[in-house]
Amino acid sequence: MVKMIVTDMDGTLLNSQKQLPKNFSEIYSRLQELNIQFVVASGRQYYTLREEFEHIDHDMAFVAENGGFINWKDGVRLLNPIKTSGIEDIIRFIRQIDGANIVLCGKEGAYIERTTPEFMSEVSKYYQRNTVVEDLTKVEDDILKIAVNDFNNIETTTYDSISKFTNDFQVSTSSKIWLDIMPKGVNKGEAVEFLQKQFGVTPEETMVFGDYLNDYEMLEAASHSYAMANAHTDILQVANYQTKSNDENGVMLAIEEMLLK
Repeated sequence: MVKMIVTDMDGTLLNSQKQLPKNFSEIYSRLQELNIQFVVASGRQYYTLREEFEHIDHDMAFVAENGGFINWKDGVRLLNPIKTSGIEDIIRFIRQIDGANIVLCGKEGAYIERTTPEFMSEVSKYYQRNTVVEDLTKVEDDILKIAVNDFNNIETTTYDSISKFTNDFQVSTSSKIWLDIMPKGVNKGEAVEFLQKQFGVTPEETMVFGDYLNDYEMLEAASHSYAMANAHTDILQVANYQTKSNDENGVMLAIEEMLLK
């Protein structure tokens, strides 16, 4: 019996217009009746996720910043903030990469230096609470993640340069134009395992949905792991099951088929 459902947001639960499924509230209410814990796991910041679900009476848990920030029942857990010295070195390096934009993701909000309209449009989608600063190396906050944007397909451009940090940090792409740099051991999979312990749920009782490489570890943390039809090739390979695309309401269809017949 599934006792916990975990889903990514962009490319997974949300359609291409960044909208929740039309029947989400109905399905969520039925999950509540069955005492199934619902978890949203995203690279987005917590404040953006919370706003997305404000209209719903819920007790869901949030995994934000790719696992760096966990919130449930008004309790907050930070897995492992980045040490200040490491942040400064990375910021200075990324500033030299042509086309790369930086978002410093902290406990209290996101911080940016560049403000081109195209970049700001992307930032506003995922970081509802953001501040423009003169120098990211001077920010005082618990830094959970460094997000890097590159509109020229990040896997074939900026990722190669930033891969030099993989010995000391976890680096993963979250879309074709975003990648995330986090402390070693911080990812959605670690966050899911943390919540499994909190709720007394086993991997065999966990259902997970994802579409991109930052979902890889959390798919490994669940027996009922689903890749979206629109998922990255590596995600299709690691998942135990596949469902329809995010534009075909794949998450809700799989939940209905397995749990709500």
